[in-house]
Amino acid sequence: MGQAEIMDVAYDAIWTLLKVTTPLMLIALGVGLVIALMQALTQIQEMTLTFVPKILVIFIALLVLLPFMMTEMTELMNRMVDHFIGLPN
Repeated sequence: MGQAEIMDVAYDAIWTLLKVTTPLMLIALGVGLVIALMQALTQIQEMTLTFVPKILVIFIALLVLLPFMMTEMTELMNRMVDHFIGLPN
């Protein structure tokens, strides 16, 4: 296995990682921004108010996005297996 093949596998793995994690990160960013805006408007500075809604929304989003995430990870594994099987000994 040469350097080019290793770079292809690493690029594919990193790209899949970004596709799988980006939706959750954007949802967490949006919820955090909304909560921070509400705290600034109401002047309520309770630290637990930030974490509990964000954890709940991320958990719900994880349940909704789990089929997409599983599909992406399965496709990555299939591509890697096909790539490694196709390599000459």
